[in-house]
Amino acid sequence: MTVIPTAATLVLMRDGAGAIEVLLLQRPDRGAFAGAWVFPGGKVEPVDRLDDDESTARNAAVRETAEESGLVVAPDALVPLSHWSPPEQLATKFITWFFVAEAPVGEVVVQQAEAVAARWIRPADALKQHGAGTLRLFPPTWVTLDTLMAYPTVDAALAGIARHELRRYATKQDPQRGLAIWSGDEAYDGLPDTEEYRQLMIDTVGEARPFADSVDAMERLKANYKLVAMTNARRWAFDKYAEKLG
Repeated sequence: MTVIPTAATLVLMRDGAGAIEVLLLQRPDRGAFAGAWVFPGGKVEPVDRLDDDESTARNAAVRETAEESGLVVAPDALVPLSHWSPPEQLATKFITWFFVAEAPVGEVVVQQAEAVAARWIRPADALKQHGAGTLRLFPPTWVTLDTLMAYPTVDAALAGIARHELRRYATKQDPQRGLAIWSGDEAYDGLPDTEEYRQLMIDTVGEARPFADSVDAMERLKANYKLVAMTNARRWAFDKYAEKLG
């Protein structure tokens, strides 16, 4: 059995005007996530290894963030947010831990080999720009941004995420329709889509507007970004700017 390597990502947050801001880096037009905006992070190296997977991932997230942005955070300041398993179809696979932490005071110094630009941005603004085609995001990034929209301040985000059980995403890929699906979504376990889902696809093709039937999801409607939240759980259709799954 092939062992899938591990990577770690750190979402640095700071308080902004009316909402938190997160640090995004733009990858070069080559390699993994070419041209996309991502959170700092990378694969686990031997120097990061400790006795358990989470501690190892914390070390990797801190090291990679310091290398890529010049910002240094203590490992024990990180709060686990999510754990991602990749689709089977991907040629290059990583199991990835996502952590959040308050950003330290200091200037962002981008390592040019890893990123070509950096910006602090509100999650809602990043999602809107993704929908407009001016800021390319991959699934783990926009799912994380969507999660963070619920928190008005860094303190609220850290406290709320710490109380929540670790979010686990075992991603499956539907390349014909450009979909990423997760446990709880229609068709995840091979079951057919409902008629309601098929009608939603017809209604949203072209415009790609958000849809969902819960109070929480109604807040996403206000953002008007081009992702389609489907019935039952988190199911998203990509627009033409994010058809490749990462």
